[in-house]
Formats: sequence, C-alpha cells, structure tokens
Amino acid sequence: MTDTPAAMRGAVDLAALAARSRRAESGIATIDEAAFQELAQQSMQRPVVIAFISTASPQSEELARTLGEAAAARGIVAAACDVDAQPAIAQAFQVRAVPAAVALIGGRPAPLFQGAVAREQIDEVLGQVIAAAQQMGAATGLGEGAPEGQAPAPEEPPLPPLHQEAYDAIDRGDLAAAEAAYDQALRENPKDADARAGRSQVRLMARSLTADLNAVRKAAADAPDDVDAQLAVADMDMLGGQLEDAFARLIDLVRATAGDERERVRARLLELFDVSDPADPRVLRARQALASALY
Repeated sequence: MTDTPAAMRGAVDLAALAARSRRAESGIATIDEAAFQELAQQSMQRPVVIAFISTASPQSEELARTLGEAAAARGIVAAACDVDAQPAIAQAFQVRAVPAAVALIGGRPAPLFQGAVAREQIDEVLGQVIAAAQQMGAATGLGEGAPEGQAPAPEEPPLPPLHQEAYDAIDRGDLAAAEAAYDQALRENPKDADARAGRSQVRLMARSLTADLNAVRKAAADAPDDVDAQLAVADMDMLGGQLEDAFARLIDLVRATAGDERERVRARLLELFDVSDPADPRVLRARQALASALY
C-alpha cells in the first residue's frame, strides 16, 4: 500500500485521473464500496474479476488494462480497485501487495494471482474462472467472446423456473424477490441444495449491501458480547474470503451464548457453510468444531 503525504490529502490526484481515463478506454472501471456491492450481486449471475492497483505501481495500470481486455473478450465483468483510495476493500480481500487480481464467483471471493502476469497466463486463469462459475451455475452468457481457436463453452441446460426467477431478480437488484423464489423452491423440494445455497448467498448479500466495513469491525471490537455485532462482522469476513475468521468467531459465540441467541448464531453459521464449498477443509473443520461446541 502507498501512503499519501498529509499535504496532498484531499487534493486532485492528476495521476489517478489519467490512469482512470486509460483504464476506461479498455473497459475497466474503478470501483468504490458501493460499486463493489453491486459487483457482488452481479457475481451471482456471471463471474467478476477485480484488479487491485495503485497509482504508485506502474505494473498496476498494465495489469488493469490487460485484465480488462481479456475479461471483455470472454464476457466476464472486470473492475479495478485503487487500494490507496479504497483500503477497506483491499483489507477485506487481504490484499497485501499490488498489482493483484481476485475473482468473485457466486458471491464467493477467489484469489487469482499477484504481480505482473502475461496475457496468456491471464487467459488461462480466466478460463479456470469460467469453468468454476459454470460448475456453480454463475456463468450466464459466457463463452461468446472466447479467443479464436478455442472451443466455446458447452451450452448450459436451462435452470429450473424458480431458480431462473431468482437469478432474474438478482440481476435487477431485487434481493427480496430472489429470496422469495428460493424459499418457494425449497417449499417444493426441501432437499434442493442449490436453492438453499442460493438463498443463503442472497441473504448474505442483502445483509451486507449497505454495511460500512470499518464501522462494522469497530462495533464488533467495542462490543464483543453483542451477538448482532459479531454476526455482522462474520458476514464481512465471509465476503472478504476470510472463512476461518468468520467460522471461528461464530463458533466462539456459540460457546458463549445459550437459548434463542445460541440458536441464532448456529443458524447463521449453517448459512455461511451453505455459501462455501462443502469440500473446503476449512468448512469441514468448522463443522466439527461446531458439533463439539454444541455437544
């Protein structure tokens, strides 16, 4: 991360403006926290890649432009995050150095690479992102822009009607309608794991949509016994890819609570498991720890 001299704080950063203009020409926009929340919603339907950059790093601009061009060729949403202007986003993704790239797939963060990377390597990584998104059902409309000589991705079968209804609602920003569609799908088939995971993802996004990361973390630090404050910071940890921190926080809270409060924490933890890869070792360890805490 770079430090801005005190005398320059609040001044117009001409280098940043020029860099933003160059990035815009390649179709990659610079985001703030509000735009990040919108991208998290979009990632439910198609993957998003974010280049973490700094105006103090010449390699950053090259990576942002190349990533934007490569993503556009594949129909992937791309954005840039200036770590100097948006340190909270960088902190949430645990970005320690720039340039770096992270993907959002179905609301889940996935680190891609750090440092200068050749276009060929970026294309290969984006191919893996598409494959992962297709596996999760979060890759609508991808494949049209595949590079020449590469076989287009196989056409995905249509979603069940209620799942499609939920995706359409997410696309227009109506998370309440998306949750209602998933609820109906679960009423019709309580064993619909995809609907359960989708509902948990939508709920996580809805809870975090307007959250201020710094305020949430301060509230949790100031009130370690406040269940709502701890649930909120666990949500932010999940969005930032800090699964172990989120799980450990809530498992400790399970041990420290009883009755209805304990059940609230347990239910939230199960929702966070739903939005994670069930085969992830961190999830498996957390499930064992939860069982131990409960019994």
